[in-house]
Amino acid sequence: MTTTDLPIFPGERVARCPFNPPTEYARWREEGLRQVNWDGHTVWAVSRYEDIKTAMAHPAVSAEVLGVLQGHGRHDGPNAPEMFPRMDDPEHARLRRMLTKDFTVKRVNAMRPDIEAMANEFIDKMVVKGQPGDLVQDYALPIPSLVISLLLGVPYADHGFFQTITGKLMNMNTPPEVKAKASREFFGYMMELVARKEKEPGDDLMSRVIREHVQTGELRRETAAMNGVILLNAGHETTANMIALGTVALLENPEAAARIRDTDDPAVLANAVEELLRYLTIVHSLIVRIAKEDVEIGGTLVRAGEGLIMNLSAGNWDPAFTAEPETLDLDRPARGHLAFGYGVHQCIGQTLARAELQIALPTLLRRLPGLRLAKPIEDIRFRNDMSIYGVHELPVNW
Repeated sequence: MTTTDLPIFPGERVARCPFNPPTEYARWREEGLRQVNWDGHTVWAVSRYEDIKTAMAHPAVSAEVLGVLQGHGRHDGPNAPEMFPRMDDPEHARLRRMLTKDFTVKRVNAMRPDIEAMANEFIDKMVVKGQPGDLVQDYALPIPSLVISLLLGVPYADHGFFQTITGKLMNMNTPPEVKAKASREFFGYMMELVARKEKEPGDDLMSRVIREHVQTGELRRETAAMNGVILLNAGHETTANMIALGTVALLENPEAAARIRDTDDPAVLANAVEELLRYLTIVHSLIVRIAKEDVEIGGTLVRAGEGLIMNLSAGNWDPAFTAEPETLDLDRPARGHLAFGYGVHQCIGQTLARAELQIALPTLLRRLPGLRLAKPIEDIRFRNDMSIYGVHELPVNW
């Protein structure tokens, strides 16, 4: 069977059930591993919860996929920048440690009052603009974009540029040459920022990395810039889509919305966010790996050199992980979900993302208790064409 004969990954979510993983994923889970067509490559889709954890923790399964399964021609050559998510330990851990102090629980908790102030400010602006508002452009996107810009030291005035670039990179239908050009433009932008921060450092992540690691000779400027691109891209794109899609899910589940709106218990709110992360699982086609040697996963032999894609939404809806996974249950103990990945490559910004969601969703529901969709849910454009799921726009009244 050729690659073109295989089912396309990721599958498309059904319009009448936009929160559910594609229907075929349940069958794939029963089968164990199965081969799929991902971005023109034949790879194994790993769909069971335990199989995903096994694969992501196995020493024979590597994140070093650049030039093999991903990224051909974008940043080739002897000076190509290193990308910590696409590296294995110990080098992955060495680069990651340079960034982690800006994403600690202590640092994120100190940011909470500012995030809450941003949420209220953007709601005020949306209300002044009038109804209907676009919750994506007016609220869901600005909050994480501003937060990650401040954290990195990126001028928020440039958010239109990097959001446009990200849109091209995340669109699965963007031609490869257009993606490559957008990637080079994004990298060039961050290289210019690195040069500015060397001359005029600030109190931000990029300035700190330059001072502590670039100027000491421990890190190349190109690598600092590329990992800045990764953080900026992921830092606004994922959380923005969780805020917007989470809002749709809550408006379609009024009891869950009331639970979040009315609680003053941080533990209840934190668990509610974990369940939304599990239930929606918006990162559905980015966690790709390659076998460095023959390895058996879930009863299937994966040969050295073969690729694997982690089917996170299937894993998070695995009945072996949690009972009645198709139900949004905010009291479910959902903390073991895979929405942020698993193992040493878990999302570096997950503490920040959790804080943003724990603030953005209840603030919105409390400030606008009459919030409702301005069009039928069937008419909303869901992001089946993007590497990160969500909605393209979300018209709302209140």
